[in-house]
Amino acid sequence: MVRRPPRGSGRSSGAVASVGKDRTVPKAAPGAATLTAVRVAYAIDSLAQGGAERSLVTLVPALVELGVSLAVVVQGDPGVLADEATAAGATVISLGASGRADAVRRCSALLAEHRPDVVHTALFESSVAGRVAAARHGLPVVSSFTSTSYGPEHVHAPGLSPARVRGAQALDAATARLAWRFHTPAAHAADVMARRLGIDRDRIEVIPRARDADALGPTTPERRAAVRAGLGLADDVPVVLALARHEHAKGLDVLLAAAADLRRARPGAVVVVAGREGGDTALLAAAADGLPPGTVRFLGHRDDVGDLLAAADVLALPSRREGLPGVVLEAMAVGTPVVATDLPGTREALGPDLGVLVPVGDPAALAAALGEVLDAPGLAGDPVAARARVRAEFSPPAVARRTVALWARTIADGPPGPVAGVAGRAGRSLDRWRR
Repeated sequence: MVRRPPRGSGRSSGAVASVGKDRTVPKAAPGAATLTAVRVAYAIDSLAQGGAERSLVTLVPALVELGVSLAVVVQGDPGVLADEATAAGATVISLGASGRADAVRRCSALLAEHRPDVVHTALFESSVAGRVAAARHGLPVVSSFTSTSYGPEHVHAPGLSPARVRGAQALDAATARLAWRFHTPAAHAADVMARRLGIDRDRIEVIPRARDADALGPTTPERRAAVRAGLGLADDVPVVLALARHEHAKGLDVLLAAAADLRRARPGAVVVVAGREGGDTALLAAAADGLPPGTVRFLGHRDDVGDLLAAADVLALPSRREGLPGVVLEAMAVGTPVVATDLPGTREALGPDLGVLVPVGDPAALAAALGEVLDAPGLAGDPVAARARVRAEFSPPAVARRTVALWARTIADGPPGPVAGVAGRAGRSLDRWRR
């Protein structure tokens, strides 16, 4: 169930008791005695189908098991994952915000009334609004960096204004001064974002994304055949799968350029793209129209990621930038070979013995690698080892314990000295602005 504050007042409804000061926080699960049960307001732009959103929803059951009282606070439309988050034990609250200033007002009112123990923010708009709103009330703030933003591949991306991206970077850096600690899923992203936002690297903690190998399930001949039958794909058709929204950063245009070479070498090969539409949708549709009929199939948003991976011969990740790509973890959990662009976060996900990596933006190299893995899947590593790595390094219980420990330390340690002063000034400025 999704809860929404009434529009126009900036006040939250009484139905958001999951972050309420009068709620009794459940005790931590057995074996978690060293962790502190906390009430968390987790601000994220939405619960649409995306990497950061999926990572949060995957983590909800393990957080609740540890005794966390979790409210997920979204800006507007909750998104397709909201019901799953609610069923897992979180409360989803839509601010119903109409713009950045309204989001700050509404988030500030929610936090003033319910006083969570810690505010966690993720994605740009919610991080800006959440940091300012929490500073207004002196609440601990942890902010996540989910990718390596503001580099050349971001600034010069088609459809984006370099001045606008630099303006977003300046706003991100200014409000980041209000955060007490930071989180990122990949060490490389921590190093890069510390430089780009002027943050002390020691204040950024690396905790990977979580994926549930049991929920995703392994590939079996029966599963593969059933999913392929549902998609109208014969068992002997070579299938390359991409799981990504239609945005420039995801490099799907490079994959479709590679598909031309791949199709010439393997006339029956099919590229299946699952993911929501975005800024590159028209470009990708035009590219697909230029290929032999049946080369590319766009499935749109799908909830059955594990099944799609089980039906595929290889996962292609042609991204131009990534933090720690969750789709790689999902492929590893299912046992699907991975061919990906050589990005630091992708290397962190795969480890030293898994996957085949190619240069960013090189369709010929991508096509060649996909063809080689279609012929010899073992080139991408042992699927049993891949599944074991996900269980050992990226399981929801392990990631949840580290996340709760970060929140507990943030609360116990208090704000760094400079943050306390900045927070006070931000609170006074917000008071004047609200009047």
